[in-house]
Amino acid sequence: MKEIIQKDFDIFLGTDVLEKLSEILINNEYSKIFVVMDSNTHKFCWPILSPYIMNYEIIVIPAGEANKTLKYAEIIWAKFQELFADRRAVLINLGGGVISDLGGFCAATYKRGIDFINIPTTLLSMVDASIGGKLGVDFNSLKNVIGVFQNPKYIFINPNFLNTLPQDEKRNGLAEVCKHALIEDKSLFQKLESITSHDWENAGPLIFQSVKIKVAIVKKDPLEKDIRKALNFGHTIGHAIETNSLLNDEVPLKHGEAVAIGIICEAYISKAIMGLSGSELQRITDYFMQRFPKYKGKLNTAKLIEVMKNDKKNREGIINFSLLKKIGKVKIDVNCHDELIEKAINYYKGLPA
Repeated sequence: MKEIIQKDFDIFLGTDVLEKLSEILINNEYSKIFVVMDSNTHKFCWPILSPYIMNYEIIVIPAGEANKTLKYAEIIWAKFQELFADRRAVLINLGGGVISDLGGFCAATYKRGIDFINIPTTLLSMVDASIGGKLGVDFNSLKNVIGVFQNPKYIFINPNFLNTLPQDEKRNGLAEVCKHALIEDKSLFQKLESITSHDWENAGPLIFQSVKIKVAIVKKDPLEKDIRKALNFGHTIGHAIETNSLLNDEVPLKHGEAVAIGIICEAYISKAIMGLSGSELQRITDYFMQRFPKYKGKLNTAKLIEVMKNDKKNREGIINFSLLKKIGKVKIDVNCHDELIEKAINYYKGLPA
């Protein structure tokens, strides 16, 4: 078992972490233990976790980003009230990014805050969503615009949960692992390029390397005032595409799939503004196009830019990007005009399927 100890929270990674969880729950003497999960993690992951917990209450919500809303926050809060949860209660979030965002938000705001513990079950949540304390819900079709900053008390990462996932969900998390490499660690990107098929049972070292990058950045800038904005590389355009897909597609893009498109587009902008080399743009493009299917939905540039202008990271309506100088080096707070954003989206549209 590997451990990363921070000022406000601890991260445990390994196939034996649930034994550590059981020990911590006993030692902390919580008044009540709640476990929130979605319909998928209830079916596939809860049987793995349940033997390690006693005297619990479970809350199950439907799976999917469309349910990360105030409606389901109210359902969780109501359950807390119904069962007389006090400030010594704890909430365990068992699931992917939707569960850690929503459950963490409910815990952080209930009675001005109760402890919560993240047990991420997807690659995406293991390396990104469960770490960093950004909690919230979507509102009026815009992602994460209602939320708070609050770290979990503990994070338990067990790579064995990846075995419960379909292949497309495993691939979904690759976008965030690769983003960490692109902004901070060229050698990790080279390693990712060389891997054609991932051995998920032995993915611990890869996950640990990615987690260390995110933790180091969050530690320097917990409230996203400065360098933490680097983690938004690929997300300005990616979030707009994800929002568009949620509104218009029968089967919406997953977060990682949208971010993969966003990374390609923002790498194109990086070449135009920051001097990213053509060869590195090609490497980034090839990496994602070889691993993610080409998006077949409509990408209306004007509508996407309108969504981007509502991004919470902007100031005075100016769209802010984090862009690459080169692989492994990032610059934050870069403005970009609409014409170049349109060219970047057209660059992606023109790539072969």
